[in-house]
Amino acid sequence: MKKISNYIVIRPISQYFKQNWGILIAFLAMCIFFSIFGNNFLTQTNMVNLLRTCATNCYLAIGVQMAIILAGIDLTGGALAALSGVLCVMTFENFGLPIYMGIAMGIIVGIVVGMINGLVITYTGIHPFVVTLAMQSICRGAAYLFANGSPVTTTNQDFGTLGTGMLGPIPYPVIYMAIFLFLDYILLNKLRTGRHIYAVGGNEISARFSGINVKKIKILVWTISGAIAGFCGVVMAARMSSGQPSTGEGYETDAIAAAVLGGTSFFGGTGSVGGLIIGVLIIGVISNGLNLMNVNSYWQYVFKGVIIIAAVYFDMVKMKRQNAAG
Repeated sequence: MKKISNYIVIRPISQYFKQNWGILIAFLAMCIFFSIFGNNFLTQTNMVNLLRTCATNCYLAIGVQMAIILAGIDLTGGALAALSGVLCVMTFENFGLPIYMGIAMGIIVGIVVGMINGLVITYTGIHPFVVTLAMQSICRGAAYLFANGSPVTTTNQDFGTLGTGMLGPIPYPVIYMAIFLFLDYILLNKLRTGRHIYAVGGNEISARFSGINVKKIKILVWTISGAIAGFCGVVMAARMSSGQPSTGEGYETDAIAAAVLGGTSFFGGTGSVGGLIIGVLIIGVISNGLNLMNVNSYWQYVFKGVIIIAAVYFDMVKMKRQNAAG
C-alpha cells in the first residue's frame, strides 16, 4: 500500500520538478530578487493582489495554451473579455434582467465567438493567427459600439462580490483559477479528448488517419478558449464594477508569454498544466515586482516581448536537437 501511494503521489511530483527545474529556479530567483529590491513584495496585501493578477492571466492562458498545443493561436482573449464584460453588465443594468442572466450572457458570448473562430479555422483553412486577429478587432469594435465608447457601470454589490469577494484569505478569482486548472488537467491528461488534442497538434495528418475527428477537436478547443475568455470578462467586470470596452488590451501577450514560458511548443503537441502554472506566476511576479520598484510600465511590454522571443528561440533549438537525434 505504501509503494502504491508513493507511486501515485511522489513520482508525479518528482517528474514535475525534473521537467520544470529550470523555470522553477528562475521563478525562485525572481522572487528573491523582488523581495530584496521591491518594496513590500512579501506582504499579505501584495500577495493577494499578485494572485488576483495571475488569475486573470491564467484564465486566458489556459485557452491560449490549448490552441498552441494544436499548433495554432488565439489572439481573441482580451477583446472578447471586454465584449463579454460589457454585455454582462448591460444585461442586468440596462435591461433589468437578473444578475445570473448577465453572467450567463457573458459566458455565452464567449462560447459563440470561440465556436465561430473554430468553425472558420476548420472549414476555411485560414491560419488561426489571421482568424483570431480579425476576431479580436471585431470584438473590440463591438464592445465600444455596445457601450457607446464609455464604461457600463453598476453599483450592484452582489455582482461585485464575484470579482472582489474572498473565502478566508483567498480571493474568489483565485478559487476560480484553481478550478479551471484542475479541469484543464483532467481534460488534457485523463480524458481521451485531451490525448486527441495532443495528437492533432503533434501530427494532424497522422491523427486524421488514426480515426480522430480533427474538425471536432479544433472547434472544441477554440470554443473552450472563448468560453473561458467570456468568464474572464465577467470576473473583470465584477472586480471593476463596470463593463469597460478598453479592458484586456495587451492581455493576449501575457497569456502567450505564460504558455511558452511554461514549455508549450509553438510547433504543437507539447504543453503541460504544471508548466503553465509556473509561466503564469513568472509573468505575474515580473509585472508586480517591476511596479513595486517603480519601473516605467512601458518597460514591462519590452521585457515580455523579449521573453516570448527567447522562449520561442529555445523551443526551436530544442526541436532541432530532437530532430537531429531522431
